[in-house]
Amino acid sequence: MLKPDKYKDELIKALQFLVQQKRIRVYAFVIMHNHMHMIWQPLPGQTLQTIQHSFLKHTAQQIKIDLQKTDTALLQQFKVAAKDRAYQFWERNSLSIELRTAKVFSQKLEYIHNNPVKAGLCILPQDYYYSSAKYYATGIDDFGMLTHCDE
Repeated sequence: MLKPDKYKDELIKALQFLVQQKRIRVYAFVIMHNHMHMIWQPLPGQTLQTIQHSFLKHTAQQIKIDLQKTDTALLQQFKVAAKDRAYQFWERNSLSIELRTAKVFSQKLEYIHNNPVKAGLCILPQDYYYSSAKYYATGIDDFGMLTHCDE
């Protein structure tokens, strides 16, 4: 579903908006062709559930609008027989876990950044564009939304 870069860009825009609105802090991410991983933190006054719901609903809506214009056959592959929606783009009950220790945080950060390498998309983690790995390797935040884990 996320293979066209325009859909990855929609996810980035949604994250940038949430950061600009001071609803979340994004420490790390990777957007693959069919899934994404993130380390993020709701800011005071926000809850993980409301942020996640907002992010998933908005990005699904943007992808649906695009598919209605560009690929109605592909859109039909996401059709579901549900009472609360006609299409399902994201997994129900996506996994969120709390990272309670620096060791676990570091393990997840490494896993996220090495995802594209393991998938054969790049040699070095920082070479994959849709990832925070470059930020951690060089300090350059191409997306203008990242917070380093040491901050």
